[in-house]
Amino acid sequence: MKVLLAAVNAKYIHSNPAVYSLKAYAEERIGVSGNGEDEVFIEIAEYTINQRSGEILSDLYARKPDIMAFSCYIWNWRVVRELLGDIWKILPGIPVWLGGPEVSYDAGQVLKEFPVVCGIMTGEGEQTFLELVDYYRKGCGTVIGCGQRDWRQQAGQGGQEALRSGESAYGQRGRTDGLNRIRGIVYRDGEKIVQTEERDLLDMDEIPFFYYAYDGLEAFRNRIIYYESSRGCPFQCSYCLSCVSRGIRLRSIGKVKKELQFFLEHKVPQVKFVDRTFNCSREHTMEIWKYICEHDNGVTNFHFEVEADLLCGEELELLARMRPGLVQLEIGVQSVNPETLREICRYTDLEKLRKATAKLLEKENVHIHLDLIAGLPFEDYNSFGRSFDEVYQMKPHQLQLGFLKTLKGSPMHEKADSYGIKYTSLPPYEVLYSKWISYEEIVRLKKVEEMLELYYNSRQFTHTLSVLEQRFLSPFALYEGLADYYEEQGYFRNSPSRVYRYETLLGFARSRDSGREELYRELLTYDVYLRENMKSRPSFAKEMPDKAWLRRLYQEIEGMPDGFADGMESRIRSNRQRFHIEVFHYPVWQTGGKVNMEKLGKPCVVLFDYGERNPLTKDARTITINSDDKGDGNDKENRSDIKVIG
Repeated sequence: MKVLLAAVNAKYIHSNPAVYSLKAYAEERIGVSGNGEDEVFIEIAEYTINQRSGEILSDLYARKPDIMAFSCYIWNWRVVRELLGDIWKILPGIPVWLGGPEVSYDAGQVLKEFPVVCGIMTGEGEQTFLELVDYYRKGCGTVIGCGQRDWRQQAGQGGQEALRSGESAYGQRGRTDGLNRIRGIVYRDGEKIVQTEERDLLDMDEIPFFYYAYDGLEAFRNRIIYYESSRGCPFQCSYCLSCVSRGIRLRSIGKVKKELQFFLEHKVPQVKFVDRTFNCSREHTMEIWKYICEHDNGVTNFHFEVEADLLCGEELELLARMRPGLVQLEIGVQSVNPETLREICRYTDLEKLRKATAKLLEKENVHIHLDLIAGLPFEDYNSFGRSFDEVYQMKPHQLQLGFLKTLKGSPMHEKADSYGIKYTSLPPYEVLYSKWISYEEIVRLKKVEEMLELYYNSRQFTHTLSVLEQRFLSPFALYEGLADYYEEQGYFRNSPSRVYRYETLLGFARSRDSGREELYRELLTYDVYLRENMKSRPSFAKEMPDKAWLRRLYQEIEGMPDGFADGMESRIRSNRQRFHIEVFHYPVWQTGGKVNMEKLGKPCVVLFDYGERNPLTKDARTITINSDDKGDGNDKENRSDIKVIG
């Protein structure tokens, strides 16, 4: 008997830990092989939402499963719905089960809509899936039962007829005996929809570490590794499904350390903890952070979702000692409107959050990602602008502007009518408008979000933006202005390429601050060479000085760090891919605060070294030469003639 677990992911780099956990739990307890009728084989098939449904269907058919189960989320439900409409056309009569948050909260309605679906696993699925596999293995199931292994002969015609009539083959009397003893499912029994008793939650230590089965982790090459050390959340945020869970369950720290060591030994690029609030238990948090700090392999990055206002001094001190790039933190702010935060049951101490974020950014070794949600109750357009400005001023490495999703089963979904919230009929059920914010304003925020992604979160324009934003009343006004400029130029319909975005930003700066075009050209030149040693010179960059001037510069340099001046010219010329040299007339390397961009007394040369990059920003290391500027506080050499500023 072959059981196929199908997952449709948002991107190729993603994997679906849920189906891997179901497979590992069932195999550990029921075995993956047996004799004759008892033989069980569980297979995983992963796809992406970008694949054509015909391509997915052909692969499902080629795998010839006896039972099929889909993992359903807001990002893949449209694709799964389409597949459900065609499954019985190519695999008539096959038992199809669903699971996941997208189908758990209106399971009865889903069963009515899709006659092909036998039943739905609700809530935590490991034990439920095990019992379902055992149910079919023992011959209790509709199509595989009665000793018939070839369901294509047994139910092919019946399956096609049921599909045409809209009646499920699973609804026939007597074919569902035993399903009522499996907790945590909703299934069809004739004309009735039956929901069994809710299942008790598992001890976290009973859940297998499924990565052990993939020695070498080849199956996860070039993909994000997901890991959970806890389930549940202590908070009751009304927009989140975690608020319906009961308490927190922690995996024992001994198991966690052993499993983290497995990742470290295999030098995986990133481990993303899916714990809803990783730092809800201080002891648990400190044990894990100490372990990865002490066993750092110099390669692996660990991602955590945390509540910043819960971080204590000891935790902040530990994070400050970590290798740059070892840890990245995602922090949900969502809003700074007190009325909004109270209404969504999010009791954040914003002052503590600000101080903790500032402390984390101080050492420049931890990547910080802050989140905002547009469309929340009591947050109108102007209020959201203020939330944006306050979070932007915290200077995170990334600022995500998300939009409210009215998730099935969440309190926000139940209160949507009273809030006047209208949302899209199909996933991701995103807000269209509410009592407080109009559809037109949501559309405007969508354009602001795009500007934020292209210009701030890309980290390709950091120095230019830090100067340009001073010309606006607020950061939010800057991105509104950029959105208006894109609209005027028709760029939302025909988006500029990555390289041309520098030209676009120059055009915007020229339109808003025309008297300083020369400065913006140098800022953009600095930004572009920080990231990339361009094969062709950008059109906005000034002409380089002649070779004789550069040669005199090389000869005059004294005291370069580590003897770098010796043979400097030949080094640069012989390794053009690693080095680039550029002349500036403004201190464009400065960032943050009200930077002084007055013209320098004499030209300054900046050497870009692409052999050494900042592990957080990926910017090239920079060395300034012949500069009287005192640097920006990041100097590695405390000399007046030479500054290592990046």
